[in-house]
Amino acid sequence: MILLVSGIPVEVCKKDIKGMRLYVKPPDGKVMVTAPVTMSNDVIEQFVWTKADWIKEYVDKFKNQKRQISREYVSGETLYLWGKKYNLQVKYGKRSSVVLSDDTVVLTTTKGSTIDQRKKTVNNWYRKLLETEIKQVLPKWEKITNLKVTSWYTRYMTSRWGSCLPKKGRICLNVQLAKKSPECLDYVVLHEIIHLKEKKHNERFKMFMDNYMPEWRKIKIILNKDILDFLEK
Repeated sequence: MILLVSGIPVEVCKKDIKGMRLYVKPPDGKVMVTAPVTMSNDVIEQFVWTKADWIKEYVDKFKNQKRQISREYVSGETLYLWGKKYNLQVKYGKRSSVVLSDDTVVLTTTKGSTIDQRKKTVNNWYRKLLETEIKQVLPKWEKITNLKVTSWYTRYMTSRWGSCLPKKGRICLNVQLAKKSPECLDYVVLHEIIHLKEKKHNERFKMFMDNYMPEWRKIKIILNKDILDFLEK
């Protein structure tokens, strides 16, 4: 079911849950409400309308957020790594690779390569760099919190920085974190680890975050204000 609130589409999804939850998701400000299967559409609609001002405010924030232009992965474009901006230089060779050289990211690719092929090479580079850092950052926070992750993996995501399956002890981290400052990776890793003992973003969750990372709110703002990738439809 789709509701229109001040011209903004709100997707309603019914699940086996106890209460309603409202989300405005990055990167494009998609609005979603999850509600119990047994709840009537009238009650859901009334709830959504009481949040109309809040919805509009957050959707506007996402719409006004700066984004990088659509990339073709050619010389002269800009790439970000650990919060710093680099110029992209494309060279041609027999094998594809990515190398960081001073303030330049050198992408070697085969002649006639497509945008998707060059993008895949760059994204694989980001993934390897991120996974190397995770292997250092994750054990640090496991030791500090005395919580243990069963397994972890990385994925390219456009709607969240990380996720956690508490029952399985598994966390997922967004490959795009390699583009953000190192403190952002620390924040997201800790955030997901805390979910192992508190599923919700409630006061208990915030208390744990305050205890382990007092400045987490500031880092969260930095993470969400950083320039985002072009959103590919």
